[in-house]
Amino acid sequence: MSDNIQKVTVLSKTTWTPNLFSFTVSRPDSFKFTAGQFVRLGVNPSQLQYYKQQNEMSEDINDETNAALNEDIFRAYSIVSSPFDEVLEFFSIVIPEGAFTSQLQHLQVGDELLLNTMPFGFLTLARYQKPLPKDLWLLATGTGLAPFLSMLQDLKTWEDYEHIILAYSARSTDELAYVKKIESLQADFGSLVDNPATLTFIPIVTREYVEGALTERLPKLLLESTLQERAGMDLNIDSTHVMLCGNPDMVEDTKEMLKSLGLVMNRRGEGNIAVENYW
Repeated sequence: MSDNIQKVTVLSKTTWTPNLFSFTVSRPDSFKFTAGQFVRLGVNPSQLQYYKQQNEMSEDINDETNAALNEDIFRAYSIVSSPFDEVLEFFSIVIPEGAFTSQLQHLQVGDELLLNTMPFGFLTLARYQKPLPKDLWLLATGTGLAPFLSMLQDLKTWEDYEHIILAYSARSTDELAYVKKIESLQADFGSLVDNPATLTFIPIVTREYVEGALTERLPKLLLESTLQERAGMDLNIDSTHVMLCGNPDMVEDTKEMLKSLGLVMNRRGEGNIAVENYW
């Protein structure tokens, strides 16, 4: 096993919907990351309690199936938790045919996973050198919410910005995970710094009516200024930072819409728009 790979233990699991869940694992003492980064998580299905129980109950599992299960599978996962938390939290979707998530859905407390302790990714607030921090727009769909939750649990985010807008889109209200946590962020973290940013949370539900939520896709909401009106402010090339994470189509379409509104991609520290492309 590589020196960068460490075993971590599953401490809790939260099921949001049949296809969405979160889980926490133990954090190696030496592991450090920046809010917004991701890591590679590994699972060996044969070591999960679920499959050990299946083996005990069934004599029909053949050697070929056992061999397929006895393989380390790694995937990239953004970290939900603060860089200062004692545990690591992740937010996952179940892809039925996915080699990784179709196994990860069977996680139970006490299971062991593999963590590559080398963090990756540049969807971090440190990438913004110009314009200076003022307005931060965090636009997410689905599990793309994860890196933004990490940023919003970092006190520096609250210190550096004046306004933070979190727009979070899901297909149904059941898929809007972490809403209670989001609604408590201002009190739990903003209250710990002098002159904190004000957080505006804008839920978006695209396939059913939910009172108080917007209903259109993010590009259309931006084009028609609906999102800006709900946020109570405009996008400004001289003061706005925008981060996108989630469904690849949303990221691409929203990026192009933002560019059509005059914002520019962040390159070498300058510019407004930042995206993460590890999907």
